[in-house]
Amino acid sequence: MTDHDDIEPPHASSPTEHILTELQLFGYRPFDDQPDARPLPESKMITGAVADIFDALVATLGDTRLEPDLNDLLWSTVNLFHRAVGRIERQLDDNEQAQQKSQREQNGSEVRSVELERLTAEGITLLERRNCLELFRDLAIERFEVHSGAPWRPRSGSLVNHRTLTAAMIDSRDFIAAKRRAETEVMLPKGPKIALTGGLDFNDHQLIWDRLDRVHAKHPDMVLLHGGSPKGAELIASKWANNRKVPQIAFKPDWAKHVKAAPFKRNDAMLELLPIGVMHFPGTGIQDNLADKAKRLGIPVWKFGGA
Repeated sequence: MTDHDDIEPPHASSPTEHILTELQLFGYRPFDDQPDARPLPESKMITGAVADIFDALVATLGDTRLEPDLNDLLWSTVNLFHRAVGRIERQLDDNEQAQQKSQREQNGSEVRSVELERLTAEGITLLERRNCLELFRDLAIERFEVHSGAPWRPRSGSLVNHRTLTAAMIDSRDFIAAKRRAETEVMLPKGPKIALTGGLDFNDHQLIWDRLDRVHAKHPDMVLLHGGSPKGAELIASKWANNRKVPQIAFKPDWAKHVKAAPFKRNDAMLELLPIGVMHFPGTGIQDNLADKAKRLGIPVWKFGGA
């Protein structure tokens, strides 16, 4: 390097040596915006580690002056994992919002596409981390109950277990939903989808027709989606569609299959077609459920005839 001293200044170690030293000392450390490729701990190792933690506390504090504090310390050990699960849940909520924002900003460019892929991979990693920490917490609860003889209950939050909902299942469900949409859309009329929901007791014909006419003027090729109710706002909307020669699709609840959950399953099926907006007329919690789910998907909700 004597001929190139002006290009390569003298230094104690090269950048490559520095990176190798860091890897030897600390192992692989991904950047904040990169998914972590390292494996999760195996379930057998987690089981052994949790048992060792509790056995060490019991063996150390039992039959000593600190024994009265033992149960509180064991409860706090479980709570340590419970709080970690809650922290990951909050990160998952942020990731979901970021994915929805990225979906709305997609413009066909590679930059936007790569950003959405990165957020999706980050979300899957967070799911796997949450499930693993839930396993830690659940095993810790078992050890707490063995040593204390009392059930463990959180002072805040709830005990929810997502371990059965693996990333593979999520990918599979997404694939099935996309396949179902693709198969359904072949038979669907072309044009932007407008969803309408309203209660059985809402019968303001003039308001419903007026608002539908306004939307139709803006989207002449619209397709109306509604719940197919035998009376009320959705029946009025159906008659409007017949009069205006607007294609319509009625999503009637499958009471035989879903029983009490039928209206809510119907709402999910309607939103799977990704309408560009939801017209919300007064009704019950069923109408509010559709509106809330649409908002979470980033679909605009237009409320009429109520607060």
